[in-house]
Amino acid sequence: MEQTWLKDAQREIERKPPELERESYDGIINYLEHGYPSSRVRWHCHEEYELHLIVATSGRLFVGDYIGEFSPGHLVLTGPRLPHNWISTVVPEGGVPLRDMIVQFSHAPLAGAARVIPELRELLPLLERSSYGVEFFDMGSEAERHLACIRATHGAERFGHFVQLMVALARTANYRLLSTASLRSYDDDATLAKVNAVLNYITENYREPISAEMLAEQVGMSLSKFSRFFRKATGNSFTDFISRLRINKACQLLMDTDQYVSNVCYDVGFQNVANFNRRFLQVKGVTPKEFRRQADGRFGGIGGPPDQSVAAAHLS
Repeated sequence: MEQTWLKDAQREIERKPPELERESYDGIINYLEHGYPSSRVRWHCHEEYELHLIVATSGRLFVGDYIGEFSPGHLVLTGPRLPHNWISTVVPEGGVPLRDMIVQFSHAPLAGAARVIPELRELLPLLERSSYGVEFFDMGSEAERHLACIRATHGAERFGHFVQLMVALARTANYRLLSTASLRSYDDDATLAKVNAVLNYITENYREPISAEMLAEQVGMSLSKFSRFFRKATGNSFTDFISRLRINKACQLLMDTDQYVSNVCYDVGFQNVANFNRRFLQVKGVTPKEFRRQADGRFGGIGGPPDQSVAAAHLS
């Protein structure tokens, strides 16, 4: 009996026990939280804006065509139908009961309120930026306090805490846009499940040779159809996506270890040092050696956010 990794991944999702998760709907604001592992950890999108705070574990995030790293304090705002996923790669045995604190809210009520309440118009540029995904630096602790208040309150009091948090995010200059395109994802659950399974497989096996032909066969598509499917889902060609993922991991190794560049190259799945250096320069705008030089003394292995002068070259 033939088994594919796609079927195995789907069975694994079905076998997972119910995660700790709390949802609290009140007016236009939906607060929810969950731990890890969780059935909510998947490549997905929805009609609402989502403000997403990570409070535990570290790993890799995908927002539109962006691939990056996250750790506790990581705060991102995504716009309607912008696909996203956070996959933890450093997790204590047994998982964690609380990893994500999330607020979701719809566009129409806020936009309508802003037409009659001038003070709320300050939030509109922030909402426009969210179509690309917005990562905020040095806002994690403040966001966690506000989110805890949102969780504990209702009605006008809850809305007041929500507005205070959104105003703080609208006024800060310490942010960056993540996706290079305002990417919109598929509508049907079956296709999203395929996207999620493919991305999970790539994330777990990026060090090994991976071909588009193999993945196309596993999801039952021709190579040309898979290529179109993959580009629509991620905003990248298959080859570019794999390269960006491997280079992102290389950045982490260059900052956190003393490995030779050649060793980093092979550790993240590249088979040729010259190709690794060329692709790294294309994606990051600097060579691996220059990236390490810029990073030395600025990140210190602590995992804090880069300063603005390095942000553009650090993770794109």
